[in-house]
Amino acid sequence: MKNNFTQTFWDAKYQSSHLGWDLGEISPPLKAYIDQLEDKNADILVPGAGNGYEVAYLHQQGFKNVTVVEISKQPLLNLQQRIPDFPKEHLVLLDFFEHDGCYDLIFEQTFFCALTPLLRESYVMQMHSLLKPSGKIVGLFFDFPLEVDGPPFGGSLQEYQQLFSRKFNIRTLERAYNSIKERSNIELFSIFEKK
Repeated sequence: MKNNFTQTFWDAKYQSSHLGWDLGEISPPLKAYIDQLEDKNADILVPGAGNGYEVAYLHQQGFKNVTVVEISKQPLLNLQQRIPDFPKEHLVLLDFFEHDGCYDLIFEQTFFCALTPLLRESYVMQMHSLLKPSGKIVGLFFDFPLEVDGPPFGGSLQEYQQLFSRKFNIRTLERAYNSIKERSNIELFSIFEKK
């Protein structure tokens, strides 16, 4: 499997508007989770945010310390255009694996399955290093057979348990009950807490 995780690859995706993963709105499972959060000062990271509907929602709800790390410039420009008062210094153009920060919460939404499977161990290690003690990854992982031609590349509950359990306590990993119709039965909602 080749590594498609390059700026050139993603720039081409956004320029061609070939964005099959883009819902056009916040994902209902993530909205439901965000709605019960109380600490508006939490340090939050959204890596590979794309057009960042979760980012926009967090901003609208008054969360003050949200950072986006994106390898492609176009989604960051799209976010700036849609949310003019979003702090520009929190829109980071960088390869996720080169990012250095310290967060309470990291949201996962189609990012993991957009990476070539060769990078999955590195993803887990990088997520672990970016989180504060007891920090959490919260998000959605695709549950369909691993594909050679991605993204998305797919994955399974068993794979996620095996990958994350070494570095994280798996608090929740179950089929999302409130996915959009097109993703019904292929999304797993997760809460992984840093060990």
